[in-house]
Amino acid sequence: MKLYLQKLMAGESLTLEEMTEAARKLFAGEASESESGALLGLLALKGETAEEIAGLVKAIRERSTAISGIQGSVTDNCGTGGDGSKSFNISTTSAFVIAGAGITIAKHGNRSVSSQTGSADVLEQLGVSLNSSPEETAELLKENGITFLFAPNVHPGMKAVMKVRQDLRVPTIFNLIGPLTNPVQLDTQLLGIYRRDKLMLMGEVLKKLGRKRAVIINGANHMDEASLAGENHLVILENGELKKMILRPEEVGLPTYSIDEIAGGDADRNARIMMSVLKGDEGPFRDTVILNAGIGIFAHGKVDTIQAGIQLARESLDSGAALSKLEYLIEKSKQSAKMGVV
Repeated sequence: MKLYLQKLMAGESLTLEEMTEAARKLFAGEASESESGALLGLLALKGETAEEIAGLVKAIRERSTAISGIQGSVTDNCGTGGDGSKSFNISTTSAFVIAGAGITIAKHGNRSVSSQTGSADVLEQLGVSLNSSPEETAELLKENGITFLFAPNVHPGMKAVMKVRQDLRVPTIFNLIGPLTNPVQLDTQLLGIYRRDKLMLMGEVLKKLGRKRAVIINGANHMDEASLAGENHLVILENGELKKMILRPEEVGLPTYSIDEIAGGDADRNARIMMSVLKGDEGPFRDTVILNAGIGIFAHGKVDTIQAGIQLARESLDSGAALSKLEYLIEKSKQSAKMGVV
């Protein structure tokens, strides 16, 4: 670890292999708290590179719970959080719409970060189990086309750095990598990020991680979601190339709403918002989900344009397909709970 710290102190970046090895030492408890804090602090001070982020992700995934037996192309639409918008659970609601459009999605998430209610909080409120085994996860992906992977369950090794992160009390590389650490091998991804200046960087990371296609987005008001409040900044990864794009609501036939109109609340309120959208209620919540799900469908490559993705998102909602994906998870959770009691 000393050699890596000396290199960072000299303003040099670590290679992917060096960062992977340094991270392995963190998670194995082979680095002191001082060394761990210095590593994270020096990386943040210098500015993390794509190789350093990819190296950390590689080390985390090595220690993640293995999810095997999954066939076909799988995507995710998890964001970094950290935007402070206090919005409702946009990406979680959108995930069911994406699944309803026929795309297999392994929804990776956690409890609240920037919103009042995280994906885990709202799904738990609705009766979805957070404790599916690896075998159950694979089965749900096969049968339902969507399941939820609760980050603390699939990344037990992260506990080793929790205290250091809490003690530092400043954003570190770990604030960027949550959506990258899905234990399922993803082919495609929609990645929301709260840092607009990191869009191209995260595109490079996804390329190094082997994504065939991806969209990285920072929305209006610097949300880690697409927003109907104004300009959305996107980077599209396709055929190994990265290109920038700006998307405005009027360009895809959607109205403009202020950020206040999509505010969320506690788990109960956000659960009610999610169900209202999936059951067909019109308004800013639905339109925001349609935009984000449409971009997610486009990111997967099922359609050639975001506009076509938005049309499929509408059909997923209007047909009841999106709602049925959530209801399936709730019912399976009830069955598992009964079996557990017996």
